[in-house]
Amino acid sequence: MKRPFVIGLCAALFAVILWGVQLPIAKDAFTAVDPFFLTASRYFVATLCLLVVLVAREGRAAVSYDGRLWRASALGTVGMCFSPMLVFLGMSMSRAEHTVVIVALQPAITAIALWLFQGRRPAAMTLACLVFAFLGVVLVVTKGSPSVAASPRELLGDLIVFVGAACWVYYTMGTVRMTGWSIWRITVLTMLPGAIACMLVNAVLLLLGTTSWPTLAALQSVAFEILYLTFGGVLTAMLAWNFGARRIGALNAALLINFMPVVTFTYRVFQGQRFLAVEIFGALMVVAALVANNLYLRAKSLRADEETRLAAVRAE
Repeated sequence: MKRPFVIGLCAALFAVILWGVQLPIAKDAFTAVDPFFLTASRYFVATLCLLVVLVAREGRAAVSYDGRLWRASALGTVGMCFSPMLVFLGMSMSRAEHTVVIVALQPAITAIALWLFQGRRPAAMTLACLVFAFLGVVLVVTKGSPSVAASPRELLGDLIVFVGAACWVYYTMGTVRMTGWSIWRITVLTMLPGAIACMLVNAVLLLLGTTSWPTLAALQSVAFEILYLTFGGVLTAMLAWNFGARRIGALNAALLINFMPVVTFTYRVFQGQRFLAVEIFGALMVVAALVANNLYLRAKSLRADEETRLAAVRAE
C-alpha cells in the first residue's frame, strides 16, 4: 500500500478508536455532570478551536455564510445540538454498549430515509443487511430473551438514542447538498450555531430548574472525562477523521467506522464489564451486517466505474 493511504488509514482508525472509547467515558462522567452541561461545554470549546483552524486554513472569508445562515443553522442545531444531547441523554438512562450498536445503525437509517423521502429503494442485499443488523441490536438490548430485557427506563433511553442517531442522519444528508464549501467550512459553520443552540438549551433547562450547575468538586472529579470528550472525542477525532477520510476514500472510511461497537465493547471489558455470549453475538451481527453491506456497495461502485470506463473506450 502507498504511504499516504497507510497514513490516512491509521488516522481514520485512530478517530474510530477515540469515538468508540468516548461513550463509556461519557457514561462515567454522568455520575457528576448531566448530559446537557457536558454536551454544551464540550461543543463550545471544540467549536472555538476548530474555528481557529478554519481561519488558519482558508482565511477569514471562510467564516462568511454567503446567504446560507438559516440552512446551516438548522442543520447545525439538529446535528450538533439535538443529536449529541439526545444520544447522551439516552445513554444516561441506558448503557454505553446499547448506545454504540444503535448509533452504528446510522447507515441503515440513512438507507431507509432515502427510500422514504427520495424514493431510492435499497438493493435487496442492503435490505437483508439492515434486517440482520436490526436483529443484532435487538439481541444486545434484550440479551436474547424478553424476560431479561432492559428495564423500561433503559428502553426509553435506547429510543432517545435512536432519535439522536436519526438527527445525525438528517444533518449528514443535509450537508451533502451544501456544495461549494469545503468539509472544514461545512463542519465549523454548522458547529457554530449548534454550539450556540447547546448553550441556549442548557440555559433554558437551568432557568426551569430541570438541571443545575455542577459544583467545582464535581467538575474536578470528572476532569479527565471532560477533557477527553472535548479534545479527544470532538477535536482530535474530527481532525484525524477528516485527514484520514480524504486519503482513503469514503467507502474505506465507512468500513472502518463500522467497527466502533467492537472498540466500545472491548473498552467495557477492560473496565470490568462482563457480557453474555448473546450480547457479544448481537454486536458482531451488527458489525458483520454493516461490513457486508459496505463491501457490497464497494463492489457495485467498482462495477459501475468499470462499465463507465468501457463505455468511454467504445465511444472512442
